[in-house]
Amino acid sequence: NTHLSAAINSFKSSNLISWKTTGKLQQTLAGCIELSGKTLQSGKVSKVKIWPGFTGQGRYFEFHSNLIPASIDFVRESLLCTSLCKDGYKIRTVEHLLSALEAKGIDNCRIQIQSLDSEDTEVEVPIFDGSANAWVEAIEQVGRKEALDRCGNNVEKLAPYLSEPFYVSRNDSFMVSFPASKVHISCGIDFPKGNRKTV
Repeated sequence: NTHLSAAINSFKSSNLISWKTTGKLQQTLAGCIELSGKTLQSGKVSKVKIWPGFTGQGRYFEFHSNLIPASIDFVRESLLCTSLCKDGYKIRTVEHLLSALEAKGIDNCRIQIQSLDSEDTEVEVPIFDGSANAWVEAIEQVGRKEALDRCGNNVEKLAPYLSEPFYVSRNDSFMVSFPASKVHISCGIDFPKGNRKTV
């Protein structure tokens, strides 16, 4: 955790990224989404309600009245999933939901999540079929609209731009990023038995 936090803070405080306008307006959901299902790690059932948000709020979770931004600042290491933690509360397996929101252009929303056990201090996002498909379909069904601030104004979306190559490694894993006009991701996994997979 210390290693990850140090790398994040170093990256954010450097001159490697700059924020530029995209020419597009911030978006939110046109209505509310509500889905519930079984979770992967604990096998419990959890319920997720996603509400439209105001510009500048970003995507954030609400769990037991605690707000946890969907930000790398709150990411904690966990086995086989991505977890967000704040003030002793943890939300696990957020990657499929957040990927769907990003892919469908939802910049601002409140993600209310609860488990059937009201005493839980951690909760998981339902796994469904193991992909982001259920979230994508739900977002497409409700649609999206321009996000407005509390005074009714729209705001342009900003995006980070990398100014020079960036490299980070840990144990036998590494990541390299290069400045580019379009996003292109290549990844590979070298399994112990020698079966290599590249995507």
